[in-house]
Amino acid sequence: MSKDLSKDVLNAINKKTGKGISENSVKKIASGVTASTMQDEAELRKLIKQVSAMAKVKVTDSTVNEIVKAVKATGMNVSNMESLMKMMMKK
Repeated sequence: MSKDLSKDVLNAINKKTGKGISENSVKKIASGVTASTMQDEAELRKLIKQVSAMAKVKVTDSTVNEIVKAVKATGMNVSNMESLMKMMMKK
């Protein structure tokens, strides 16, 4: 993911949620994410819960299901991840 997009995404998330999520917090969670995380539904759900806890934003089960479905549908390579982040920023 490009550095500018990463900062844009972080700024958009902070602005939208009114939270002060630090780049280091994101890096800490991201460091534990592997390709298998994106393929294992239980691991993916765990990751979504970690991110929502970090952001202090409640994520409904239906939203978790939508995210899981989107991740599985795209296979989650870098360009697909950027597209997903852009889509999520619009919501």
